[in-house]
Amino acid sequence: MAIALLTPTPLPMTAPRILLKAWNLRARHRLGQNFLADTGVAQRIVARAGIGTHEAVLEIGPGLGALTIPLARRAKQVRAVEKDTRLINLLKAELLAQGITNTEIIPGDFLDLPLNQLTADDPGPWVVAGNLPYNISSQVLVRLVESRVPVARALLMFQTELARRMTAAPGSRQYGRLSAMLQYCCDLSTIAHVDATRFFPRPKVSSQVLEIKFDHTRRLPQEEESHLFRVIKAAFGQRRKTLKNALSAGNLNLSRDAAAQVLTAAGIQPIRRAETLSADEFLALNHEIRSYAATMQTG
Repeated sequence: MAIALLTPTPLPMTAPRILLKAWNLRARHRLGQNFLADTGVAQRIVARAGIGTHEAVLEIGPGLGALTIPLARRAKQVRAVEKDTRLINLLKAELLAQGITNTEIIPGDFLDLPLNQLTADDPGPWVVAGNLPYNISSQVLVRLVESRVPVARALLMFQTELARRMTAAPGSRQYGRLSAMLQYCCDLSTIAHVDATRFFPRPKVSSQVLEIKFDHTRRLPQEEESHLFRVIKAAFGQRRKTLKNALSAGNLNLSRDAAAQVLTAAGIQPIRRAETLSADEFLALNHEIRSYAATMQTG
């Protein structure tokens, strides 16, 4: 007679308030720590994202493990980078209690650790995940875009205001540098809206979870792409000015006349402003600026 093997039922996660008190810890405001307190929300996020057993996950700031544990139950492996060393032993204890064995905790600041080194020994596909503190969200995004080669997609939680800026269309007041960079190389979709009451401590605003799918077919050669990002940064550096004035003041070695010339060559009126340009128009502008610079060097 066959003997049925029983799979242990996962233990419910301990509430953040109780966990922190038991370990004599407090959330650090300067690190932007607002821990997800609703495990059902975390499970729904992971399910909607369709995390698969063939995927490896790099998590930024696992905190108390609310997202780490459901990610680990679905993914091939999880590497979680945690800046707050006070939380590491707590997190390891939670993973042990849940029977999680495919997760590695890496002490350190994600912004200081090369992405290609964190993913070097596994071909992936890699998914970057995390509940990002507001004070470093933009920095993480820029770094992720610039070093995205090993990453197929990202599943990231942002404060709603930033999520709206990221997904804003050209012509809107919220459209900016991040919007243009992201829309050049990826497709964005909203996975979930998370109310402020789902966190401890409770933040002042709600959050959104975005899925960022990188389209590696849109990738320019590295030098050309780096220049594109400089052009976008210069254009939005003084967004109230016309593009002709913003570009000439943007450390691109362009006079006002030269800026007007490259804009016209790209089919863009010099009196337009940065927030009206699509990603394709920035690509055309980048091409004309590089061509102009090459002509000036040979001339």
